[in-house]
Amino acid sequence: MRKPITLLWSLRSPCNLGCRYCYFGTIEEHRGRPTRPVGQLSHLSRDDLKADEVFAFARTLDHSLVGRVYVAGGEPLIWPPILDLLKILKEAGIEVVVCTNGIPLARKEIITGLVSLGIDAVSVSLDSTDPAYNDLWRPARNGADGWTQVINGIRAARHATPRLRIGVYSVITRCNIPHVVQVARLAADLGCDYYVPQPVALDATHPLHKELSLRVSDIPAIREAFAELYSLPLTLPDPSFPTQVIASISHTTATVQNCFGGHTLHFIQPDGTVWDCPSSLRIAATPESRRKTIKGRSAAEIFPEPRGCGASCALFSRDCVNMWPLMDGVPLERVA
Repeated sequence: MRKPITLLWSLRSPCNLGCRYCYFGTIEEHRGRPTRPVGQLSHLSRDDLKADEVFAFARTLDHSLVGRVYVAGGEPLIWPPILDLLKILKEAGIEVVVCTNGIPLARKEIITGLVSLGIDAVSVSLDSTDPAYNDLWRPARNGADGWTQVINGIRAARHATPRLRIGVYSVITRCNIPHVVQVARLAADLGCDYYVPQPVALDATHPLHKELSLRVSDIPAIREAFAELYSLPLTLPDPSFPTQVIASISHTTATVQNCFGGHTLHFIQPDGTVWDCPSSLRIAATPESRRKTIKGRSAAEIFPEPRGCGASCALFSRDCVNMWPLMDGVPLERVA
């Protein structure tokens, strides 16, 4: 039986893509603003923990209640010591899912390493079956890589072994609602195992908020897409997931009952800071006295045994919905 705690570990800041709605922000917008609010990520960060600090913490996971780790980024597979870290995690008996843009999977040493270590799954980001659309919103920093290299990476992973579970994640915006089912069909054709569409989560001050954030007027199209999606031969989020997505758009939900954030889910940033969950609202509401770090600490110290249900949280947002598929689901309280 897997231990009860899940970590979403945003391991490193750098990435070889420059996705325009990335939750790290963009290099361009942060170049002129070196200071950032507490908890805000940046691909330009110079505060990422050193490899020895990362490894020191990872070696303590064996003696903790952490049973599953989502290794994310930036792009984790471009970090030179990544396979060494994954080896430590797997030797601790942890279920490991690598969240990647998919491009590094085509590198022989990467996919061979993931397979030999027994990594449980890779989750690949892909937003469209149209290369031009995908690469417009997820441009490569080298100006060359893109949709084609992502597909090549998925194919390389599938060819390497049938045992590695492969999934595709898509960001849903006002511009690509019809693409949701198309990407799922492509994922099935490529031999992927699961598919997760996620509503874009942009702050109201984000320059793309008006153009991309889903609105109440988009709900009929969202319902139609999800109805077709759940007829496909792929593992999908719990059937309650579409309801939660729609609730996040229509704001008909205010409270998450028994939330797993800070209970069985924790979020680690590249500088080692630990938060209850990745929700920007929850991070902003965390008092300084409750902020933690993995630097120089052990997992057993930081992550206590969950006791009963998690606390209810009034900070429901699309960040919450996007965490849902990482866990087993929690009930949301509907309010009029």
